[in-house]
Amino acid sequence: MSRFRSLLQASVNATRKAFTWNIEEWIPPAEKYIFKFHSKEDLKKWHLYSDSQYGGLSSASLEIPDGGKGSDGTGIFSGNLSVDLSEGSKLNISRSGFCGMRSKKFDGFIDLDGYDAIAMRLRGDGRCYISTIYTENWVNSPGQSEDNSWQAFVFAPKDRWYTAKIPLARYLPTWRGNVIDVEMEMNPGRVLGMSLSVNAEGGAVGAKSGAGDFRVEIDWIKALRMP
Repeated sequence: MSRFRSLLQASVNATRKAFTWNIEEWIPPAEKYIFKFHSKEDLKKWHLYSDSQYGGLSSASLEIPDGGKGSDGTGIFSGNLSVDLSEGSKLNISRSGFCGMRSKKFDGFIDLDGYDAIAMRLRGDGRCYISTIYTENWVNSPGQSEDNSWQAFVFAPKDRWYTAKIPLARYLPTWRGNVIDVEMEMNPGRVLGMSLSVNAEGGAVGAKSGAGDFRVEIDWIKALRMP
């Protein structure tokens, strides 16, 4: 009987250990790097866009300085916002004065299921920026190739590092920059890309707005599991 009990206890312990291991596999770590901006290789994962593609005069760059005063070895997204249109432009746009940086297509998708927020470490210029998450298309009609986009404002305080934490629930469904008036939930398990953009209209109350220069340093973007 003693031997039987020993075998039974060993079986129970093994089962308990296996169950605990599986639970740990199911729960993601508290944070997950999505993007880093520490090298020129990191920046190759992004491309720039602006109203200049549609007849506007705004411009943007994304770079890591080689060193020197004011550089912490992090990515710098900067440029100039203009609300003017190039002379003789035949393109019809409803508004100008915007620039952005968008990640290139992933090989597949990023699974952020199990996370509650997006975090960014920024040092800005007092402007309000727009964080966008692109998810697999399941809302648009089958004939449309556009990804679903979800947007939220993120404030970048001037001249000091700040970790912005944006709950995924704060991201609103949008189409071409306009909020869609519909009740729907993001599917964080099928993230196809992200972007960070800025426009002359501003965003949050008290944030810097209007045409002119913009500049924000970006250290990293992470997914967080909130306590």
